[in-house]
Amino acid sequence: MSKEILIIENVELKYGNITALKDINIKISEGEIVALIGANGAGKSSLLKAIVGLEPISKGRIIYNDEIIVSQTKSLTSDRITSRGISLVPEGRMVFSQLTVYENLEMGAYLLRDKKVFQNRVESVFNIFPILKERAKQKAGLLSGGEQQMLAIGRALMNEPKVLLLDEPGLGLAPIIIKNIFNVIREINRELRTTIFLIEQNAKLALKNSKMGYVMETGKLVLTDQSENLLKNPDVKKAYLGE
Repeated sequence: MSKEILIIENVELKYGNITALKDINIKISEGEIVALIGANGAGKSSLLKAIVGLEPISKGRIIYNDEIIVSQTKSLTSDRITSRGISLVPEGRMVFSQLTVYENLEMGAYLLRDKKVFQNRVESVFNIFPILKERAKQKAGLLSGGEQQMLAIGRALMNEPKVLLLDEPGLGLAPIIIKNIFNVIREINRELRTTIFLIEQNAKLALKNSKMGYVMETGKLVLTDQSENLLKNPDVKKAYLGE
């Protein structure tokens, strides 16, 4: 049985008087791909930001590798969470548009001091995304949407994360590009043994490419099941799969 590498316990997050997340409980086992689906504004992105310390929580705790990294009273800083082995690929890709592809990868490895290890990681990213090697000296802002998404994922991989958080990797991309991105996500999970926690507006795609799934509505989890079961669930099919 795989170890639970990321545990979210009773997490609540507020923006002023508005409760964005309420009593969130999620357990993610090492090596899994886990999907979180729900409508826009349900609180999914807020949860990912909370995991990496970008949004303070008002209740509960987040445990990574048996260590409490986020709690109501004390949390690690985002850079320390990243150094522990959690990387976030944010919604909208957020590449540094005026920097080259190579310089963006350098930004992803800002915690790394060993030049040889850095170069090995660059080559690893280029093996996964050959197009980025071709575009290494090109400014990121001139890349296509799909290439920028590849760069955003590649930049996160420069930290060699044990857990990769993906926020809408298919957002705004053509179907064929989305398919390619998800092929790479599965490859990263399989070949690098990276645990992946995935948010994706295309619920069918997210569930087809994950083992476990969670459904969030207005800041609350309303369903938890194996992804293959959620794909067959009548309520999920009606609300999120267009069936």
